[in-house]
Amino acid sequence: MGNEWNGSVVIVTGAASGIGRASVHAFAAAGAKVIASDIAEGVEALADEIPGGMCVALRGDAGDEAHVIALVAEAERHGTLRGFFANAGITGGPATVSEADPALWMAVLRVNLVGPALAIKHAAPVMARHGAGAITCTASVAGLRAGAGPAAYSASKAGLINLVKVSALELAGSNVRVNAICPGLIETNMTQKYIDQARAAGLGKMVGATNPLRRPGQPEEVAGLALFLTSAAAAFVNGQAIAIDGGLSASHPTTPRTAASPALAPAAGAARAASN
Repeated sequence: MGNEWNGSVVIVTGAASGIGRASVHAFAAAGAKVIASDIAEGVEALADEIPGGMCVALRGDAGDEAHVIALVAEAERHGTLRGFFANAGITGGPATVSEADPALWMAVLRVNLVGPALAIKHAAPVMARHGAGAITCTASVAGLRAGAGPAAYSASKAGLINLVKVSALELAGSNVRVNAICPGLIETNMTQKYIDQARAAGLGKMVGATNPLRRPGQPEEVAGLALFLTSAAAAFVNGQAIAIDGGLSASHPTTPRTAASPALAPAAGAARAASN
């Protein structure tokens, strides 16, 4: 049986670091030709890292329509465009709703929401002509509920989750799938500063402690999900927002059980029974 990725091309934005960089390596290792995009200079080194000429780097802005059009055109020159991982994103800083000005809102929405919309707009018709394709967008647990990110960032990711669902319906019958990945705390350039600060203060065990796995995720783990969603193994997965967060979004805030409190669950059960 041949490699399902032979002749396939996948576009990855936000490719210079973190989840994007790990995903470029994952897709190339699987056998796909990768068009790697990022506004950062580091993206150009990826082509040298990936053996066999399996990566082409194009530096540019994922929120700029001309750049997205160029990415799709470049993909078409190298094979069959099968996947687009719209991963590029920015936080916009910690501003609250009352602090953020219109310029900040527009900057965050342009990259985090308009960028993926442009990816869908320009990649989906090409994929449909080839008979199939998958577009995966990096959203966030911050888009699922409040408390996991700044205001503009969180709102942009919530909008992205809805965009994925709307697009999946609009593309009905095309065999082009659209899904979102919702990472929790992942150890990337975006979060490294805060993780390093916690570790320097002797609070390393607290990093990721709010999820049941009690650790931050790694970019390679998210890349694995992106690879799966683009593969034939996920052929019936469409219009979904899939959390990859160590279980963080599985619960509302609660007091965690520990080895020191084995009676916590029975006591809570007794309290509920007494109230019925």
